[in-house]
Amino acid sequence: MQRVTIVGCGFAALTAVKTLRSQSPDLEITLVSPRAEFHYYPGSIWIPSGIREPEDLIIPLENFFRRMRVIHRTAEATGLSDDGRTLFTSDGEIENDGLIICSGGRFIKKLPGIEHAITPCEGIDATVRIRERLRALQGGTIAIGFAGNPKEPSAMRGGPMFEFLFGIDQQLRQEGRRDKFKLVFFTPAQSPGQRLGPKAVQGLIQEMEKRGIETHLGHKMKGFSANSVTTEGGSFDADLILFMPGMTGNQWFDNTELPRSEGGLLQADAQCRVTGLEQVYVAGDSGSFPGPEWMPKQAHMADLQAVAAAKNLLTEFTGKQPTETYKVELVCIVDSHNTGMLVARTQNRNIVMPSMRIFHWLKRFFEWWYLRQYR
Repeated sequence: MQRVTIVGCGFAALTAVKTLRSQSPDLEITLVSPRAEFHYYPGSIWIPSGIREPEDLIIPLENFFRRMRVIHRTAEATGLSDDGRTLFTSDGEIENDGLIICSGGRFIKKLPGIEHAITPCEGIDATVRIRERLRALQGGTIAIGFAGNPKEPSAMRGGPMFEFLFGIDQQLRQEGRRDKFKLVFFTPAQSPGQRLGPKAVQGLIQEMEKRGIETHLGHKMKGFSANSVTTEGGSFDADLILFMPGMTGNQWFDNTELPRSEGGLLQADAQCRVTGLEQVYVAGDSGSFPGPEWMPKQAHMADLQAVAAAKNLLTEFTGKQPTETYKVELVCIVDSHNTGMLVARTQNRNIVMPSMRIFHWLKRFFEWWYLRQYR
C-alpha cells in the first residue's frame, strides 16, 4: 500500500485528499496540521459587520477525515530528509512514498512598526480584532492597503483588501457613521489591482471615487506607528490600519534542502512537482509555479494545482511520467457587503462585470455550496 503525506489543512490540502481518495481507494493518506479544522478565509470579510461569525467559517474536519479514511496527525511540519521521504514534525517523523506540501505562505513582516497593523488574512482571529476595533472607534481615519514580494510577483493577496475597504465603507454607511470617518487606501503600486486586469483597475478606482475613499498610491512603504502610515511619498494619520504584506515561504522550509524561488517559495514545474525531486509536490501558496505574472494566489488556483499534484503523484506511483497540469485562471467576486463586482481572467480573456446585488448573493451561495462537502 502506497503512503502519501499531505502537509496543511487548507483549500489545496483538502482538494488533494479528495482527488487522491477518488482515484485510489486503497491509498494510505496522512494529513499533518496543527488542528483538524478548515478555516474558510473568503468569508472572513463579513465578520466585521456581523454577517458571519467565526463559528460559521471554522469547520471541524473529523467527519470528513473519517469519510475519506485520512489519518490526521496533530502537529506542525519542522523539516524534511531522504529527498522528501521522511517528514519531520513536532509529533515525530512520518515516512511516506509521496509528499504533497500545501502548508500555505508566510507574510513578510519586516516593515518597522508592522505590529501596529492588522493583517486580515492571518486568520479568523484577526478579523474579529477588526470588528472589535471598529466598534470601539467613534470616528477617525481607517487606512487599508497591501504590498507584494518584489522577488515573487505572484505572492500577494490584494483582492481581500478591496473587499475589506468597500465592506467597511458600506458597514459604516448602514450604521449611520460614515461621515465620522475618513477611509484611505494605500499601496506601492501606481495602479492597484493590476492582477485583476486593466478593466478591473479602472472599476476599482471609480468605485473608490464614488464612495469618497482617498488614495495614497505609488509610494514604497517605510513603516507604521500606532497612529500613522509612512511611505516614501509622505505620512498620514490612521486610527486603524489594515495591511496585507507580500508572502514568502514557510519557516520550516529553511530546515530542508527543498529548492526555493528567489522570493522564498518552493520551486515547482508545470506539473506541480517540486523541482528535482521525485514524488514531492506542492500546491497553493507554498509554491512558485510557471505562468503569467498575474497568476493569482487564491483558493480557486490552489484547488486547480492540488488536483494536478494529486493526479501526477499517482501517475508517478505507476512508473509513468506525470503530464497533468493546471489552467491559469483568476475568478473572484470583489464583494462590497451587499453588492459585488465579478472579475474573471484567463490567458485569453478578461471579464469584468460591475457591482450588482446578485454577485453578493452568489458569493454567499458559493460559500454554502463549497463548505457542505466538509461539514
